[in-house]
Amino acid sequence: MAVAIDAIRAVADRIAARQGLDVVDVEFTGAGKTRALRVFLEKDAAGREDLKKRAADDSTGLPTGVPVEALSGVTHEDCATFAVDFSTVIDVEELIPGTAEYTLEVSSPGIERSLFKAADYERFTGFLVELKTFQPFHGSKKNIGRMTFADGQVSLDLAAVKPKGRKKKGAETPADTMTVPLKDIEKAHLVAEI
Repeated sequence: MAVAIDAIRAVADRIAARQGLDVVDVEFTGAGKTRALRVFLEKDAAGREDLKKRAADDSTGLPTGVPVEALSGVTHEDCATFAVDFSTVIDVEELIPGTAEYTLEVSSPGIERSLFKAADYERFTGFLVELKTFQPFHGSKKNIGRMTFADGQVSLDLAAVKPKGRKKKGAETPADTMTVPLKDIEKAHLVAEI
């Protein structure tokens, strides 16, 4: 039997909203006794302009790092409270078919959190991001740079990251920027600047 992940996410969103949290992602993996339901939470991001203000670089006006406390701020108590309420509703509404054996894991998305929707890209404009694209850009599907987002397009300033290793003779000089439509991005996550 298939798990109704959309119904599970709707329950997670509803419970998280009551607790001042946002659901970043919900995953259901495994089979049999190894099934795991993972929920990644962060503090309610609505009105979080403080992210950009606290991390602003005076010369550019762009964030210079990913402050850990600003990204999640989720405590163990937040996760525990959410887990109790969430698992009760999941079990009562029987949203996970079959035997009730599964492991519920609730945590923050971490400092190098994944970006999923347009709102994530908007929120973290100016941060260092690693993109994995479906098609290569200058010979690579993975690129790291300072991100901007507008009109469904993600732009990376590749010059914001120092290249590793030596440049090979005759190698193509990489562009300083790249622009990719959101639909062409396979995966994306923040890169910590510590």
